[in-house]
Amino acid sequence: MDTTTISATPASAAPAAATSTSPKVTSDYTTFLKMMTTQLQNQDPLSPMDSAQFAVQLATFSGVEQQTRTNQLLESLGGQFGVFGMAQLAGWVGQQARSAAPVMLGDSAINVSYKPDNLADRAVLVATNAQGNVVGREDVPLDGSSYQWFGAGISGDPLPQGIYTLSLESYRDGEQIGTAGPVQSYARILEAQGGASGTTLILDGGVQVAATDITALRVP
Repeated sequence: MDTTTISATPASAAPAAATSTSPKVTSDYTTFLKMMTTQLQNQDPLSPMDSAQFAVQLATFSGVEQQTRTNQLLESLGGQFGVFGMAQLAGWVGQQARSAAPVMLGDSAINVSYKPDNLADRAVLVATNAQGNVVGREDVPLDGSSYQWFGAGISGDPLPQGIYTLSLESYRDGEQIGTAGPVQSYARILEAQGGASGTTLILDGGVQVAATDITALRVP
């Protein structure tokens, strides 16, 4: 799949899913043209085609031709809108984006935010490693507007550097309420890639997130 990539300096990609010309319409157009030409070449000179019938066929031919050209125009416009969208996202590279994507744990703490269930009397931040194993669990304040996660493991020892997925469990009277919710954090945008499925942003550590999943931007 072809992609367009913008990285390192102010650059970015846009969700550009171009509309391709329908092979069926093009095939119908070509087939109709061949049939009509053959019919004209082989008609009986002494009994030519009825003028009204011929007019109907010409109108049908014109309609198929117009549909083909319309699809080609839409394909061209789709590509132009894709380039325009990439230019619009150019300023994103180098900024920090907030999302619920996995985080890259390095030498410093990660500032996270979350929203416990309204009925919760306890909230637990859960860290899962790249292999899908739960490696960290810690109680966090119910006011989840801002929290510093230092990467502590279940035993309290620091987790190794790497990519981790964070989630939040809400509890009421010792019982978990619902399923684990998302935990958001900021990460720097290193690159933006545009493809048929839309724009993908590459964050610190190689974490990938769709541009549509970004909830906020800020200047570092």
